[in-house]
Amino acid sequence: MRNISFALTTAQFLDGSKDVTRRMGWQFLRPGDTLMAVEKSQGLGKGGKIKRFGVILVVDVRREPLRALTDRDDGYGFEEVRREGFPCCSPPMFVSFFCRSHKGCTPDSVVTRIAFARGAQ
Repeated sequence: MRNISFALTTAQFLDGSKDVTRRMGWQFLRPGDTLMAVEKSQGLGKGGKIKRFGVILVVDVRREPLRALTDRDDGYGFEEVRREGFPCCSPPMFVSFFCRSHKGCTPDSVVTRIAFARGAQ
């Protein structure tokens, strides 16, 4: 089973406020796929161990420009930022955070939006 890291949003994943994540790449995912949610899976250092959080089920996958969070005026950005686990963050703040934490990302970058359910078997 493929691992998916929540290193940048561990608290949000663990407290259950996150059921959507955006990724650079990950175009191969399909609804129904299962993934192992982990804290971190790369750069662990010698002897480092993967900390597993549990299995998640992919319920929706789509590609969209990151700027969709700020361009739409129907409340989409605010709902998506809440589902990402950042209820106190504005869409422009989230887009800035995402771009700073993902090398080469700009608001025009097309990212993979993944909706998931926890506790899949």
